[in-house]
Amino acid sequence: MSHPNHLTRRRFLAGMAAASTVWIVPARAFGANERPQIGMVGLGGRGKAHIKWVMDSGGEVVGVYDPDKSHMDGATFKDKEGKVLTFKPYPDLRKLLEEKSIDAVVMATPNHWHALGTIWACQAGKDVYVEKPACHSIWEGRKMVEAARKYKRIVQVGTQQRSDPAFIETRQLLEKKELGEIQWTHSLWYEDRGSIGKTTTPTPVPDTIDYDAWCGPRPKVPLMRKKLHYDWHWIRDYGNGDMGNRVIHVIDDIHHVLQMNGDVPTRMMAVGGRFKYDDDANTPNSEFIVMQWKFPIVFSSQNLPNIDAKTGKPAGSAVYRRFGKGHRFTNLIKCEKGFFAVSRGGGALFDNDGNRIRQIKGDGGGNHMKNFFDAMRSRRHEDLRADVEQSYLGCLLLHTGDISCMIGKPASVDEVSKAVEGTEEGREVWKQTVELLKANGVDPNVEKPTLGPLLTFDPKTEKFTGDFADEANKRVREEYREPYTIPDRV
Repeated sequence: MSHPNHLTRRRFLAGMAAASTVWIVPARAFGANERPQIGMVGLGGRGKAHIKWVMDSGGEVVGVYDPDKSHMDGATFKDKEGKVLTFKPYPDLRKLLEEKSIDAVVMATPNHWHALGTIWACQAGKDVYVEKPACHSIWEGRKMVEAARKYKRIVQVGTQQRSDPAFIETRQLLEKKELGEIQWTHSLWYEDRGSIGKTTTPTPVPDTIDYDAWCGPRPKVPLMRKKLHYDWHWIRDYGNGDMGNRVIHVIDDIHHVLQMNGDVPTRMMAVGGRFKYDDDANTPNSEFIVMQWKFPIVFSSQNLPNIDAKTGKPAGSAVYRRFGKGHRFTNLIKCEKGFFAVSRGGGALFDNDGNRIRQIKGDGGGNHMKNFFDAMRSRRHEDLRADVEQSYLGCLLLHTGDISCMIGKPASVDEVSKAVEGTEEGREVWKQTVELLKANGVDPNVEKPTLGPLLTFDPKTEKFTGDFADEANKRVREEYREPYTIPDRV
């Protein structure tokens, strides 16, 4: 008997000729010198950049899809001779996935489409390069892994720092205990982001946009923000705030360099809030997560500006001020004999007095797409630098901590201070957060932060246990809108 969710998918494909016979197809074998044929899904700023990356890495873009027709109209690329190339537009994602000549899709969609788009592509016999974060929530990430393995697809996630030599070398140095035992880690990404504005009536959706397809698995509700594109990052139904936009890179770095694999942290809490701005966003613009693994692990995001002490005016992004000098995005790994400060493109090792003792060179992970194409040829997902399973497990660090913040309650400065007092770097991040809030004219005892509860997560069942488990587990799996549903059995 067919599973009822499979029937939902058939209904979704109703009206398409022979849909049930073309949806699952074998991989096309291609030679070492043959260019993979790529379909681009999502053609906003990141998607357009991917066109160049695909072509420069040895692939060939042959088709494009975006629910915003104006994005497809602007999808062009200049080859080495300066000739402008245009690509075949597809009016529907399903039509692009049916195209037998396409070997793989590169997805640069909003987060809420990552899982469903990847699963559909795997079922259609396509390999997938999907942007970070791998998934919008925990349960759907596991479904992505199941689909990749069931249909024997190569699925790479766009956490390109896994291909950066700086992090590969960092992993090796940590394994050799170059600076002794690790005491704690803190991964941060600070970027000034202003208000997205406040609407009182729905914003008209341009005629160029298929809004039903854009909403996909999420509720189709009136557009209550000024801009449809990009500002979705700060709307919980579609994005994961800057934690899932920028900080996920350094979150994934820690999962990578510590070689966690499935041994992810089991205890976590978070503190966050949306401060200073009264706007339509509903994700924090200041947040930090504290996790207990073999040692404390901290992740933090700040979207409020640094304030010049002399002028009182905004002066770029906030900076971290304890170890190193003026970090805005990095991974700090504190060890017995010093610390690592490693970010995209490189970093260094320092002694405990802050003296540089070793340089680490990187390239930003520029060969990440090529690594994807190489694995497509070998048909070995083990050859991927950011295989969907490892990237999903990295996402667990994002989602489990973020869930604590989502179910938290308003708290005073003293209450938060007490909650983080047992973690040295947690205390420091909270201290700097309070200073930044006050510099931005925010009294955190009036505009209170959200203090998330300490949660316990079971990596085997991928569910929460113990105190607050019932409320936290409601966030593990989302509700999906038909016909854009993710089946229990992919």
